[in-house]
Amino acid sequence: MNEREILTNYVYKVVASLMQNGVQDIVISPGSRSTPLAYAFASTKNLNIYRQVDERSAAFFALGIAKAKGQPVVLLCTSGTAAANYYPAIVEAKYARVPLIVITADRPHELREVGAPQAINQINLYGEHVKWAAEFPIPDEAKQTLPYIERHVARGVSIAKTAPYGPVHFNVPFREPLLIEFSSELPNQTFKSAFVGDISPSKEAIQLLSSVISETEKGFVIIGELALGTDLQHMWSFVRKLQWPILVESLSNMRTNIPEDCQQYIISTYDALLKNQSFKNKVVPDTVIRFGAQPVSKFLSIFLTETMPKNFIVVDEDPMFRDSTAVSTHFIHSSLGHWLNDVQFNNSLESNYLNEWQKAEKIATKHIKEYVQYETDEGAVVRKLLENLPTQSDIFVSSSMPIRDIDTFLTPTEKDIQIFANRGANGIDGVMSTALGFSQGRPNREMYLLIGDLAFLHDVNALIATRYQQCNITVIVLNNDGGGIFSYLSQSSVEQYYEELFGTPTALQFKDVANMYDMEYIQIDSYNELNIFFDKENEKPLRLVEIFTDRQQNVTAHRKLWQQIHAELEQ
Repeated sequence: MNEREILTNYVYKVVASLMQNGVQDIVISPGSRSTPLAYAFASTKNLNIYRQVDERSAAFFALGIAKAKGQPVVLLCTSGTAAANYYPAIVEAKYARVPLIVITADRPHELREVGAPQAINQINLYGEHVKWAAEFPIPDEAKQTLPYIERHVARGVSIAKTAPYGPVHFNVPFREPLLIEFSSELPNQTFKSAFVGDISPSKEAIQLLSSVISETEKGFVIIGELALGTDLQHMWSFVRKLQWPILVESLSNMRTNIPEDCQQYIISTYDALLKNQSFKNKVVPDTVIRFGAQPVSKFLSIFLTETMPKNFIVVDEDPMFRDSTAVSTHFIHSSLGHWLNDVQFNNSLESNYLNEWQKAEKIATKHIKEYVQYETDEGAVVRKLLENLPTQSDIFVSSSMPIRDIDTFLTPTEKDIQIFANRGANGIDGVMSTALGFSQGRPNREMYLLIGDLAFLHDVNALIATRYQQCNITVIVLNNDGGGIFSYLSQSSVEQYYEELFGTPTALQFKDVANMYDMEYIQIDSYNELNIFFDKENEKPLRLVEIFTDRQQNVTAHRKLWQQIHAELEQ
C-alpha cells in the first residue's frame, strides 16, 4: 500500500472504532495536522459533526453536549497550543464527571523538541486531569497497528463512561502528506463491544445503611448534583419510604417535577434557614446521608462541621469519595439505582424533628415567593424568571452569584424545569460555550442561560459556534458592571483597592455583540420592564436579554430577605 492508503485505513479505523463503541458526536476545531481525522469524521455518515474554531470554547461546547446526553463526545484539534486550550474544559470534565474523548493530533516523533513549528510536548499533556491517556503509533503497515488502534479506542471509551465518568486523551501523531482517500464504507471491526458494569454496594453496606437509619431519631438527607444518567425514580422511591427531611440542591433537579406524595419532605431553603442559630440548635442531626456532590451552600457546610453528626454516610460512585467538610464517618461505593429498594429499616425519626424542618421551610418559602412584590434586584429577576419559564425548559447557570440566586429562589414546583451548571471546578470560564453545546444535546427543550457580565465577557467567543450550526438559546445577562459576588465577601469591607481588584467594572454593554451575531436584543433597564421580555414572542432563535442591576442593591435586598426569615423563625 502507498502512504495515502495506509493513512486512510488508519483514520477510518479510529472512526469505526469510536462508532462501534457508541460515540455519535464530534466537535472539530480546524487545523492542519488533524486533517486526516477531520476528513474521516466529516465524510462518515451517521455522525453529528460540530465546528468551533476557538479550541478553548470548542472543548466547553463538547462538554455541554456530553452533559446533555450523558454520553462521550469526541474533541479533535491540531497540534501545539491548540491542544493546550482544551485544558480548562478537561479540568471541568474531570471534576464534574463528564465523559470526553480528547484527540490531539501531533507532530511525528522526529519533529518533537527540535524547534519544529506547532510542536510542544503533548505526551500526558493533561496529567492527572484525565482518567487515561494513550500515545497512538504513527500510521504504518505493521499488522499490529490497526488492532492496537481498535482496542485502545474501545478501552478509552469504556474508561470515559465507567463511573465516575471523565475525560480520556488520545495523542495521535501524523507525518505529511496529510491527505486521505475518502471512503463511503467503514472497515470491519474485529473487536465487537465492551460492556460497562454497574457499581452496587455490598450486602454489608446495605445492612449498615439499614441499621443506621433504624437507629436514627434526628436525621436528614442531602442530595447534591447527581451523576449523569441517574434515574430519579429510584431516589423518589427512597424519599417516600424514608420520610426524612430531604435537603435538595437545585442542581439535583429534585426541586422540580416533584411527585405529589414526596413534596412534604423536600427542603429547598436550607441555606437561608441555616443562617439562623436558634433554628440550627433545634435540628442538630444524629445522622446525615449524602447522595451526589456537596451542595453549593456554604452555610450547610458550616453547619455540618459545627455539629459533626454521629453518622455521616457518603454514597459515591468514586472510591475517592468527595468529603470537603471532613465529617464523613462511612462511605458506600455505589452508583444510585435499584439497590435503594433493598434498604430495609424501621423509621424511628422523631416526628417533631421533621416538623421543625417543615415549619421553617414554609416560613422561608413564603418570604421568597413574596420577594418579587417589594424588591427589584437580581434575586427578584431570578425569582420572576423561574415563575414565568415555560414547562420543559432547561436553565444553564453560571457560577458565582447566578447559581446562588437559583439555589435561593428556586422553590419546589411541579413544573418540568431542569437546572445545570459547571460545578466541577466552579469556574466562570466556558459557561456560554457549555450552554450552547448543552442546547445541541437537548434540542426539544427550551434553553436559557443565566450569566453575569464578567462570565459573559470571559466566553464571548462561544458565539462563534452559532455561525457553524443552528443554535436556539436565550442568553440572560445580569449586568451589574463587575464581580457581584465579592460584595458579599469580606473583601467588600476594605474600601481600598476593592473596585480595582474585585469589583473590576468594565462599563461595557452588549448590544453590539448581539448585532455581530444576529441575535435578537432586549435591553431591560429596570425590574418593571421585565414583562417586556416575558410577553414578547421570539423573533430569532438566538436572543440576548441584558438586564442592568446594581451590586449594592443586590446585597441590601438579599440581606433584608434573610433578616425577615430569621425574624419569623425567632417568633
